[in-house]
Amino acid sequence: MAAAETDRDAPSALCSEFLNFSAKDTAAKWLQVSNLPKEVYQHLACYVPKIYCLGPNLNPQNEDLLAQLLLQGPLEWYLCGEEPSVGLSKLEQNNQPSQLCGHVFKVGEPTYSCRECAADPTCVLCMQCFLGSVHKEHRYRMTTSGGGGFCDCGDTEAWKKGPYCQKHEPNISDSSQKDPLANLSAEMIARTYNVFSIILKYAVDMLTWDKEDELPEGLEPPARGDMYYCMLFNDEVHTYEQVIYTLQKAVNCTQKEAVSFATTVDRDGRKSVRFGDFQFCEQAKSVIVRNTSRQTKPLRVQVMHSSVVAHQCFALKALNWLGQTIRYSDALRRILCQVGLQRGPEGENSSLVDKLMLCDSKMWKGARNVYHQLFMSSLLMDPKYKKLFAIQFARSYQRLQTDFMEDDHERVVSVTSLSVQLFTAPTVARMLITDENLMTTIIRTFVDHLRHRDLQGRFQFERYTAQQAFKFRRVQSLIGDLKYVLISRPTEWTDQLREKYLEGFDAFLELLKCMQGMDPVVRQVGQHIEMEPEWEAAFTLQMKLTHIISMMQEWCASDERVLIEAYKKSLSALTHCHSGFTDGEQPITLSMCGHSVDTIRYCVSQEKVSIHLPVSRLLAGLHALLSKIEVAYRFPEQLPLSELSPPMLIEHPLRCLVLCAQVHAGMWRRNGFSLVNQIYYYHNVKCRVEMFDKDLIMLQAGASMMDPNHFLMIMLSRFELYHIFSSADCRKRYSRENANKDVVQQNNTLIEEMLHLIIMIVGERYTAGVGQVEITDEIRREIVHQLCIRPMAHSELVKALPENENKETGMERVIDSVALFKKPGVTGRGLYKLRPECAKMFNLYFHHYSRADQSKAEEAQRKIKRQNGEDSVLPPPVLPRFCPLFASLVNILQCDVLLGILGAVLQWAMEPSGGHWSESMLQRVLHLIGMGLVEEQQHLISSAEDYNDTNFNFTLKISRPGEAPANTASILALLETLQNAPHLEVHKDMIRWILKTVAYIKTTRECTASSPPSDSSGHSQEETVRDKEKAERKRKAEMARLRREKIMAQMSEMQRHFINENKELFQQSLEDLDPSTSSTLEHSPSSCDSALVCVGPRRWRAGGSDRRQVVTCILCQEEQEIRSDGKAMVLAAFVQRSTVMSKNRKRPPHNPDKYDPLFMHPDLSFGTHTGSCGHIMHSHCWQRYFEAVQAKEQRRQQRLRVHTSYDVENGEFLCPLCECLSNTVIPLLPLTKTCCSSEQPDLSQWLNITSHQMKALISAHRKSKASSAEAADETDGVNDCPPPDGFRLDHTPKNPYSSTIKEMLTTFGTATYKVGLKVHPNEQDPRVPIMCWGSCAYTIQSIERLLVDEEKPLFGSLPCRQDDCLSSLTRFGSACWTVSSHTTVQNHFIRLLAALVPDPRVENSPCILDVDMFHLLVSLVLSHPAVLCLDSSGLSADAAQLHFLHLITVAHVVQILLTSLPEEVRMEQETGGAEREEEESVCLLYNTLRSLLGRGLREVSSGWHLWLCVKAGILPYLRAAALFFHYLNGAPAPPELHALGAGEWEALCGYLCLPSNLLQLYFNNLDIMEPLLHGWCSHPALQALQSSVTLIRFPRESNHLIDLPGDYSALINQASSFTCPKSGGDKSRVPTLCLVCGAMLCSQSYCCQTELEGEDVGACTAHTFTCGAGVGIFLRVRESQVLFLAGKTKGCFYAPPYLDDYGETDQGLRRGNPLHLCHERYRKIQKLWRQHSITEEIGHAQEANQTLVGIDWQHL
Repeated sequence: MAAAETDRDAPSALCSEFLNFSAKDTAAKWLQVSNLPKEVYQHLACYVPKIYCLGPNLNPQNEDLLAQLLLQGPLEWYLCGEEPSVGLSKLEQNNQPSQLCGHVFKVGEPTYSCRECAADPTCVLCMQCFLGSVHKEHRYRMTTSGGGGFCDCGDTEAWKKGPYCQKHEPNISDSSQKDPLANLSAEMIARTYNVFSIILKYAVDMLTWDKEDELPEGLEPPARGDMYYCMLFNDEVHTYEQVIYTLQKAVNCTQKEAVSFATTVDRDGRKSVRFGDFQFCEQAKSVIVRNTSRQTKPLRVQVMHSSVVAHQCFALKALNWLGQTIRYSDALRRILCQVGLQRGPEGENSSLVDKLMLCDSKMWKGARNVYHQLFMSSLLMDPKYKKLFAIQFARSYQRLQTDFMEDDHERVVSVTSLSVQLFTAPTVARMLITDENLMTTIIRTFVDHLRHRDLQGRFQFERYTAQQAFKFRRVQSLIGDLKYVLISRPTEWTDQLREKYLEGFDAFLELLKCMQGMDPVVRQVGQHIEMEPEWEAAFTLQMKLTHIISMMQEWCASDERVLIEAYKKSLSALTHCHSGFTDGEQPITLSMCGHSVDTIRYCVSQEKVSIHLPVSRLLAGLHALLSKIEVAYRFPEQLPLSELSPPMLIEHPLRCLVLCAQVHAGMWRRNGFSLVNQIYYYHNVKCRVEMFDKDLIMLQAGASMMDPNHFLMIMLSRFELYHIFSSADCRKRYSRENANKDVVQQNNTLIEEMLHLIIMIVGERYTAGVGQVEITDEIRREIVHQLCIRPMAHSELVKALPENENKETGMERVIDSVALFKKPGVTGRGLYKLRPECAKMFNLYFHHYSRADQSKAEEAQRKIKRQNGEDSVLPPPVLPRFCPLFASLVNILQCDVLLGILGAVLQWAMEPSGGHWSESMLQRVLHLIGMGLVEEQQHLISSAEDYNDTNFNFTLKISRPGEAPANTASILALLETLQNAPHLEVHKDMIRWILKTVAYIKTTRECTASSPPSDSSGHSQEETVRDKEKAERKRKAEMARLRREKIMAQMSEMQRHFINENKELFQQSLEDLDPSTSSTLEHSPSSCDSALVCVGPRRWRAGGSDRRQVVTCILCQEEQEIRSDGKAMVLAAFVQRSTVMSKNRKRPPHNPDKYDPLFMHPDLSFGTHTGSCGHIMHSHCWQRYFEAVQAKEQRRQQRLRVHTSYDVENGEFLCPLCECLSNTVIPLLPLTKTCCSSEQPDLSQWLNITSHQMKALISAHRKSKASSAEAADETDGVNDCPPPDGFRLDHTPKNPYSSTIKEMLTTFGTATYKVGLKVHPNEQDPRVPIMCWGSCAYTIQSIERLLVDEEKPLFGSLPCRQDDCLSSLTRFGSACWTVSSHTTVQNHFIRLLAALVPDPRVENSPCILDVDMFHLLVSLVLSHPAVLCLDSSGLSADAAQLHFLHLITVAHVVQILLTSLPEEVRMEQETGGAEREEEESVCLLYNTLRSLLGRGLREVSSGWHLWLCVKAGILPYLRAAALFFHYLNGAPAPPELHALGAGEWEALCGYLCLPSNLLQLYFNNLDIMEPLLHGWCSHPALQALQSSVTLIRFPRESNHLIDLPGDYSALINQASSFTCPKSGGDKSRVPTLCLVCGAMLCSQSYCCQTELEGEDVGACTAHTFTCGAGVGIFLRVRESQVLFLAGKTKGCFYAPPYLDDYGETDQGLRRGNPLHLCHERYRKIQKLWRQHSITEEIGHAQEANQTLVGIDWQHL
């Protein structure tokens, strides 16, 4: 107790001390002292522990106030020398506003980068600057920030154009070069300097302090307490769950507290979990360490003295204060920068900034964030000091990275992440390369951290542990830094830059040398490989380096001297690598076709081979650049081209390609998946630019410097095919090689692959430097070949094209020249389709096609050609010319070895294949021959223009027969023979095309020989041949079309004939199909009146034939007539609670046990909706099916604990036919028979009779109650009231329904009750029938609204599933009283009627303003049979229905007049006499109401106006009533209601047997109506009408989903400023917008979980129960995803309504294209919601995608 006393006294003592404190005096005292630092430290030592850390819970409000007063106050006084507010605002006025924006991004804030003007993708704008900049008209990319960076507006280096937004536009007058300190007085500068250096030093000392129990010198407090904190620190190893569990054990707190601790630790990096003496804290620490050290290293916990924690808290506050103070003036900022970077006494790395950076990994997250922010707002915003800071950063680079490797925090909170701010500025980066040798530093640091090497010094990533993988991910951030440094290429080079760049290039080559040949593989023979080798690490490294390698080459290309040096260095590196490998390489000599070459023997299938050859590939890239920028031709003497050994250059790339071929041929199957994956990535778009493509260039480079015959022989040898083609009789392969079938198959594939490689070497010329093309031609060709496969969406194309370091593919520049864009509909996405004229670029053997792509493209192209009536041949396209350096490659086509190979394959093809050659082999051979011919044509054309006579004569070579002695046929001769071979049908058109082209070339040559330049004649000759063929084909196609049309006409004629003859057959089948359509085929109504009326004694009656309804069970396929005494047939149905029509979402949910649902309030705050998929079953079939589902579910539960998409325990199942979610069944019932007696009482008589019956009923009920209570009070006269004639109270009617139907009636009734009230099923509960009537009314109302919203007519436009559902629902409603207690239903009827006809005996009847009239009508009509059955006096139900309708219509008119008159009356509009009487009568009625209610109602003079209001307000009710009676009584609707049109009002009134002037109902029965009106108006609730209760106005507007902004970034911005409502001011990670009510929620996080029905649920799930009765539609803003939720276990993601310009959604915001709202798609979501189909949609999604079932939806 004593302790508590002192505790309470302490503050008051402090208070007096605080109140007497004067900041001004303290500052004045400080000005006098000689040793300022000591004085300030003493002040802090005295006050900081008194303000901070006084108890277990920190109290930020108080602390901030006191700190402002006692600690910051004196500092500010001292700084300004006057009242701080005055001094600081003076500084602010004198300050030139900065042109840099420097806004630091919060997590999730939108950032914008311009794809046209940004120097690189890291240059971003905040939303404000973006909207005020020129870039919003450009192509921009939008992303959400991970937090931490800042806005680059105003930084001229970051933007190619438009660096300033309107706000940061610099003043012209401003001479910005002058020193910002010039404005300050010398004393001010000195004072500022003093304060800043003391405070910054204090903060740095405290934040880097590592002793837990003592303080730095000068800060020891006067009186030391002994309270400690047990401080828990964040790490990236332990999960939330582990921390929460451990805390609950260690400091025995509740789950909620533990969650809040864990959240804070995660956010701020540390949190005290206990406060007390040392022992108390130490004990908690030991528990935490013990509990978390089992699998991993333990959580970091420290027991710290409260004064240390206090000073650390204030140190953070002080840094924040510095950050705020320097905002007032650039001068203050500059002084702070000076203080921070000033060298300390210890020399190198001793400034305060260095100290912070080097201790970065020892600090906790919160501290790091604060000082990083300070760096950003000070050092990075001052151009002069940014450079100085960059130099310090570069000098400490290696140490910082090493610390980061050991650190267990993410890179976002590491100081190393500042590299993106420093290295991306081109001037800073260049300066760091030249002065600090940054490039070499980064690369060396990188190589040092990858320590695992093999004997040859190559990287070795074996058996990767999690720890190493973590480390390796860290190391990759260095590659990112290197990318930043290289991202902008230098425009002019200095000698120093050249020297340092080449030094960096050397270091880079060292890195690549460690990669050359890593992860080698050896073919497994005999048995399968046991352990899959580690391959991912090497490929990850390759992928990360891809852009770096490309950028290195681009840097080289920008300076000739650098390029030449780099080329030499790469060449010597490659030579060095080669001298290292000598495995199984003995020299051999190959000879073939009269040529011979010396090479080495090397079998890829036996030796080691590696897919990683970065040194060769870098050289290949540089070689192509030599050709591209023409260095090779201008300075040949400087290049070592003569020393090149082409066989050495091609050796390794060739092995790599052979490896791919052998894998395709299935020779490496036993090497497992790791090799397959490596080959996949080798060709994949992410890696191919620096892998496969460069290998191809290297082969082209080597081949261009060799004799083509030699090159091909080496190639044959590497493909291990030399023995097949080199023997003298190779053309007789099929007789000779009867060896193993597999070997033949393998060799066939290898031959195909080799031929393909030759096609690529000669034909791939679309690389700048190899062929004479531009970069854009290359991209254009890629796009054409992708679109040749099929039309593609923008995102698919982007994925198929390689990205450069700026994430650009260059596609937008060229796409429109080769493709047409087709916009998407409501689903799907926009597609690009190839322009027809581009199809001629198509090359079947395009080098980036996979096999699947190739066959798809071939099929698609042939199909298009056939459709256009052209020849389906796909000849090789015309290619651009080679650059001079590669020009000799075309000679491969006419060299002897290739012709030998081609001849051999053609010779094999003479015989039908016995597996000795393959179709695709022949196809490739024909393609090669075609390439030769196309090449020759091009040569002829160019030689006609140029002077040089061409030496490329392919036709001559292929016409020459073989030498003696073999005398083999020439290729041409072989082709002419093959042209007629029956087994080569497929290739005929290609062979024909070749022969035609040969003929054409020969004639051209002859023409040019005789008369040189005119070659056009040759063209025309081919043209005429083509034209003739075309015309012939066209004629045939036309004939075929005419024939087809004739046959079609004959068929349809026969069909018509048949129908006419067998008319009655078709008629009958139509009637059987659907009762509602058959009834509209005008039968003469059996009633006396021919007008179609659906209610009342004159209503339309069904004849016997119309009543028959035969349906088929979907389970047993038996037909069954629907009869009341037959087997029950049921409809699968789904009942759900709904708030779709709610006008009041604020209404608190009712208590299910006490709630009385008899009257529905007009705000429809929630109802019960029933929907059905329309599939019919026998009830016993359904019961069997459902039992099977239940049994299966029980079995499944024992096996696995996952949810299914339906919840069997809640009675859910999937419809057996369409798998639609259902939870009950509705019985199908026949139309009720009614007899029509001629005499029916009018309204007054009927009311009289009914009130008599009511009196009798009430007294009878009271009697039975009293007798059961045995306390009958006989004196009460009300009790005996004799029943009127023919009204038998004791009569129990016979139930007309069979037992199965009764059972189903109960089933559906109970299900509706259970779902609608959320209670346990109880078939005896009196509320069961009420819920059924309510569901019927609510469903009809919602469908009526749906038809209005979609502008469809009332009848005839409903799909049959809804039609069947409504008819079964209303007929069920009229029968459900038979299975309830009759007294209960009679009681309900009494109470319902009393609301209309006030009855003194019935207590608490509602006011007519609190009743939804349509619900009342349905309930009255459906409960009336329970009373009617007691009556034998011949009253018919029809009369009663009509009277109910009339009464309720009048009540509704009154309701509308009381609530829905508009505020101001518009101009009186003159109407013709047509509606005069309506207007007069409505005025009369309104004035009567005013007289009854007094001043509650405004005066309205315009009758026209009132009548308009009444008509509009009552229309939905009339439409709903028409639907209800149509389904209840089966009367067909008049044709006027089957179409939208003007006559709707009259048709409705006629159909409902109402006068079109509704007020006649009132005035024709005044004697009855006036007392009723008095009764309604005398209700106490109505007397209080003036009160401010919000009334529901009629007609009720349809609800719609909230309006969304057109531009998605507005939403992102709104979400980024949304903070989590629970964890004070913290940014929400997954802000989620409710599309129904517009609330923003903090989803998927621990902080906002609430308890609902006993389990923890996330914010969205909790919200669905208050806003949508368990169903919710949300937009996850940061993911751009729509989320549907239903209940706790069901949910799915749905495509968002936002599309980019290419008609695609961007879920996850990965692409970042600007998104705009697509109204059609949003309407589609809205329609799903209005139709109550959300749950069904989720069911279908979960059935289709099993992964959705496993998600914990309730935590979202």
